Amino acid sequence: MSSRTIQLTDALHQYLLANSLRDTEVRKELREVTSEHPMARMQISPEQGQFMFVLSKMLNAKKAIDVGVFTGYSALIVAEALPDDGLMVACDTNQEITNIAKVYWEKAGVDHKIDLRIAPALDTLTALLEEGHEASFDMAFLDADKCEYPAYYEVCLKLLRVGGMILVDNVLWGGDVLDENDQSDDTVAIRNFNQKLLEDERVYISMLPLGDGLTLAMKR
Repeated sequence: MSSRTIQLTDALHQYLLANSLRDTEVRKELREVTSEHPMARMQISPEQGQFMFVLSKMLNAKKAIDVGVFTGYSALIVAEALPDDGLMVACDTNQEITNIAKVYWEKAGVDHKIDLRIAPALDTLTALLEEGHEASFDMAFLDADKCEYPAYYEVCLKLLRVGGMILVDNVLWGGDVLDENDQSDDTVAIRNFNQKLLEDERVYISMLPLGDGLTLAMKR
């Protein structure tokens, strides 16, 4: 019995993937294409993607939000978990990068579930409230501008049903959250946001050492 999370060596990580990852050709191809992009480090890990897929199934999710699309992997994998009449609202400002995403959403046969909105995410989320979507979404994934996390979170909490889940990426920030000499805007923003979630009694939380750190916040 372990009192703390096991340290993953490269070999143990490969074992984890070999013994848990149920991949598809489209997912693999999208990861390979993304790995050649200059900003490839923004891609979530395959094990995190699969965790999000299973979590979507556990929530019986029908409506989800993806804040920060990049090449579309997180939106793809959650959309695959949604029913055929499900809705994934994907928020991003970069038309060029999301054009890559659209290719693979179509290949996977989930493009009809995804409403891609090219606009500042906060504008899109606010518009969803104005369109009458309050308390109707099952899940939201935040993986965009770290300084805007508090604003995204507050609107997503309004959009979520009770029992719905907000997933927040990069909460360990490569370990830099521990470096008090790092006072960069993003690092400070993540530290402050993590403290905000710890103290927020509107949600149940769990911070997981998955990928670059993933916090689950379930609306009470």
